[in-house]
Amino acid sequence: MVILPGFFRPTKQWDLLIEHRGRLLAALELKSLCGPSFGNNANNRCEEALGSGYDLRKSQSEGMLGDGAAPFIGYFILIEDAEKSRKPVKISSPHFPTDAVFQDASYQERMRLLCERMIQQQLYTAAAVLATPTRSVTGEHGDLSKLTSFRRHLTQLASALSAESDLASADGMVEEAQMSFGDRSKQSWDSFDDYPAENVS
Repeated sequence: MVILPGFFRPTKQWDLLIEHRGRLLAALELKSLCGPSFGNNANNRCEEALGSGYDLRKSQSEGMLGDGAAPFIGYFILIEDAEKSRKPVKISSPHFPTDAVFQDASYQERMRLLCERMIQQQLYTAAAVLATPTRSVTGEHGDLSKLTSFRRHLTQLASALSAESDLASADGMVEEAQMSFGDRSKQSWDSFDDYPAENVS
């Protein structure tokens, strides 16, 4: 029930889908990042997120998710707030210099940068990253940035679904008057220079 067609692979299983009348409205990916091997896990999460986001965007552009589908694509990752995930990480890149923003960045900061850049590059509509203590039993957590906050993620999702709901409720009820470009019967002007000035707002 949560499987979507891919472009570079046959299918991809997401964690939550919202579909209406044969058109995808939203797809969400939910991940976690825990120790003790934060390095390997962080690399895997990065590769998964980039691959899934690009594959779905390509499926969307090819019309595989329903006519006119422009789904909300969300990514959420929960990170274990441990010493190793907060500690600056050295980078080894012997052939070419790395982006300066990654220098001495912790794994938490790397995940924040990943989410922020996935949003900026429009791979995902929203991406949230939270940190929580290792043995939290009362739900303590913290956002790593305003752009990647859980509240922002949910607000954007709610806004997208609200807009879709408004459109769906008006579907078939409102008929806009349209005139074809070539219909000259309602036009008495041959160019924008001839368009009556009083009609310009």
